[in-house]
Amino acid sequence: MYFKSKVYNFFKLLFPTSYSESVVFLFFLASYGILGSYIAIHYRIIFDDRIPWDAYFSFDNRSIVMTGGSFERHPLSYYFFNWIRELTLLISDGKKDSTFRLVLAWLSNITVSLSILQVFKYLKNIIQLPLLFCFLIISFFGAFSTNIILSFTPENFTYTLFLLTVFNFYAATKLKQEKRIPTIPLAFAGVTIGGLTITNIVKVFIPLVFEKNLFKSWKNIGNAIFRISLTCLCFILLYLNRINFKYENIFSKTSKQYEKFSNVNSTPLWDMVLSFFFGQNILFSSFIIRDKHNMKGFEFKALFMEVYTSWIPYAFIIILLTFTIWSYFRNFKNNLVQIIMISFLIDIVIHCIMRFGLHTAYIYGGHFIFAYPLLIGWLFYSYRKSSQYLSFLTITLTFLSTYLFLNNYFRMQEFFQFLNQYYQ
Repeated sequence: MYFKSKVYNFFKLLFPTSYSESVVFLFFLASYGILGSYIAIHYRIIFDDRIPWDAYFSFDNRSIVMTGGSFERHPLSYYFFNWIRELTLLISDGKKDSTFRLVLAWLSNITVSLSILQVFKYLKNIIQLPLLFCFLIISFFGAFSTNIILSFTPENFTYTLFLLTVFNFYAATKLKQEKRIPTIPLAFAGVTIGGLTITNIVKVFIPLVFEKNLFKSWKNIGNAIFRISLTCLCFILLYLNRINFKYENIFSKTSKQYEKFSNVNSTPLWDMVLSFFFGQNILFSSFIIRDKHNMKGFEFKALFMEVYTSWIPYAFIIILLTFTIWSYFRNFKNNLVQIIMISFLIDIVIHCIMRFGLHTAYIYGGHFIFAYPLLIGWLFYSYRKSSQYLSFLTITLTFLSTYLFLNNYFRMQEFFQFLNQYYQ
């Protein structure tokens, strides 16, 4: 009976449990599904055995699907993508054809749709916003460029977005009930989230700091240390097993990766931060096509994003950042808001201060873009008794959403022009 209850709660966490949640999930599943299916059937960009990386926006589709990516950044994704690949090959009868691409696209589609569902659940059940505001915010979030791209892209970031949104909702539920996060779910979250991208494991431990009465007794502190230690031990043992306990490779490879992805000075730092990190995860910019090769003689065209060239996208991003900062200070004493912001700050430090991968920061959006709708949700909540402020926030977000939809729609038309020219 206990096991049955746990299984039921697990599925209740992941999937829709009400009419409104079902509507949100099915809407995005259908919308992203149509987009991904069309791309998978008519174009070879999602997976081409000759192109290991960079066909569009620096994603490493083939490399990720076949190997899980580099072990120093994605320690355990090798195992995860082995399952993904074998399942996809089983359905496609062992062929890497349009069916293979279609299955990969639908796995991504389902994952991103479930991620958006988690954000909607948070807005509805944790913040307890009226459904009208939940639908407005989730519509805005669903049109983010990162969600659109990841909805058909087999990448670590696709599944990281899902795991982080699930864990954020789960942790918020526990803290709201004034309960601890149990050891097994914490360890599972640490292994899966950290296993797909190693830096994200830190985010799993942030909610523990805000558990009720944590610092009021040594017993509570000891319990938290035990849960963290056990999670780290499980992760480290699995990580070392993945590399046959040759731990010295971690340091040498990590150093090389940092040098490779942190020394790009062709664009002013402020512009890379505003355009690549804060902007292009949400709002597509103009595209640039470059010549690439796979180091084995095959040449292909690759698509990248440029920094913004108009003042309007900069204004859009500044308004959105103003909303998030406003929400943070407005809800400064709210522990759940602190968790979101601290998690967001980890990515800001890694990409904006340490400059790791800053020139392609738009591909890391799965690590943090859900912070925007959650913080906007808390901002709406903080003014729930002020109709004047609610009207201002609603009108502003509606204008932002309209511009976002139009911009990203037209940029996706350009993306399809690229596909028609080079990837049919």
